Formats: sequence, structure tokens, C-alpha cells
Amino acid sequence: MTEEVRRLIVRGKVQGVGFRWFVADEARRLGLSGWVRNNRDGTVELCALGSPDRLRALEALVTKGPSGAHVSNVERVEGKAAGKLESPFSIARD
Repeated sequence: MTEEVRRLIVRGKVQGVGFRWFVADEARRLGLSGWVRNNRDGTVELCALGSPDRLRALEALVTKGPSGAHVSNVERVEGKAAGKLESPFSIARD
């Protein structure tokens, strides 16, 4: 099975509500590699490696987010992966 990389920028009320932990837990449950981080502009960014089906599942979960979050937009960023995509999926820190 081929693996793909998916890089997403998530906008809305996504910082300070456990969003990164939610993403990391779900990505690990799905068996994905990669990372999630807060950006200085208030967005959350993630980059994940895995099967297309599992990446779609993660994207669907990210679109809803955990309770307390409000996702207004999820943007797919085309191009190469940013950073190293290690397993298990991790929370990147500045």
C-alpha cells in the first residue's frame, strides 16, 4: 500500500483547548507518523504520513476537533513535508 503525506493548517479556536493532544492521540490510534504544532499566528499545523484512507480519517476528525475547539477552516498545504515525520506521531514544540 502506498503512503502519502498530508500537511494541514487548522484555523479557529484551536489553541489552548487540547487540540494538539487530540490530533496526536487520533493520529497514533490511526497508526500515522508525523507531528502537530501551534503556530504563532494562532493556527495549528500538522503533517502526517500514512495510507490515504487513514489520512482522510484524520482530516475528518481534525475538521471537528475536540470539545472546546471551534474549527473554522482546514487548509491542505501542497508540497513537501515540513520536518521529519517520525513515529509515533508527536507534538512539536518551539
